[in-house]
Amino acid sequence: MAGNLVAYACKLSFQRGNDGNVSFIAKSQLVKHYVDSLGAFHFGGRLMIIEKESALKLINKYFKNLFL
Repeated sequence: MAGNLVAYACKLSFQRGNDGNVSFIAKSQLVKHYVDSLGAFHFGGRLMIIEKESALKLINKYFKNLFL
């Protein structure tokens, strides 16, 4: 999963009033990678969640001039 696409999903989440929260189902072998690279939280099984703080970091990384 490309970081810029996840950052865009987080941006849309903020715009729609969801505080940047995004969830997705990971391939089992990529769970650790998503924790390390995206700041995602492993909720259990293959469910991953990106919460507000990590969402802001991703948005700032890929959309530096964006004001929410």
